[in-house]
Formats: sequence, C-alpha cells, structure tokens
Amino acid sequence: MRLLANENVSGHVIEALRGRGHDVLSVKECMRGEPDRAVLKRARRERRLLLTHDKDFGELAFGSHLPAECGIVLFRLTGPDPQSDTRRILEAIEGGQEWAGHFAVVTDEQIRIRPLPQTRSGV
Repeated sequence: MRLLANENVSGHVIEALRGRGHDVLSVKECMRGEPDRAVLKRARRERRLLLTHDKDFGELAFGSHLPAECGIVLFRLTGPDPQSDTRRILEAIEGGQEWAGHFAVVTDEQIRIRPLPQTRSGV
C-alpha cells in the first residue's frame, strides 16, 4: 500500500509498515514543516493514503471541500503504551478497508469511515 505518514506518526509505526512491505513516505523525512495543504496535495498527486494524528486534515478536507481521492486516516488512540497503538494502526491499515476517497477515524474500539468530497480542481 502507498502511504504518506504525517509528521506526527511515530518512526516505530513507519518502520513497522515498511517492514510489512508498504511503500511509506514520511513527512518528517522529506517535507518537514510543510503546511497541511502541501501534505494533502502530495498525497493526492502520488496517490497515497494519508496517515495522521492531526484532526485538522478532516477540517481541511471537509470544511474547504478539498478532495482527497486516496483517503485520509485519522488515528485517535489511547492505548496503554506505544506498542499497543502501533499494533492497532497496523491492524487497521491492513484490515481490508476501502480507504480511497474516504476520511476514516480509527479509535481503540472502532473505525468510522465517511466519503470525502468529490474531486474538484485545485488543492
């Protein structure tokens, strides 16, 4: 799976995903400090699923009607330790969900998914 991990996604998660064969581009490694719009634009351009802990991406995609065909996954986890959160992220990403064109919120207990706005010009 082609993924773009926002700056707030831990290096442990990125390495675990890479270790499972996913193509993960890290904002920390190649776009540090870039605004959210630039990160979303790159995810769209490279057809990557955007992973984040930043709820601003939901507000950006819905409030500004910015499309993201590849999808956005927001993690809102409260596990007892980082390893538990990493396991939950891997379980969610590899769980067979249809991420493209959707905004998803992954919590410790559930995954909520809703469609993103239809494609319009620009980002």
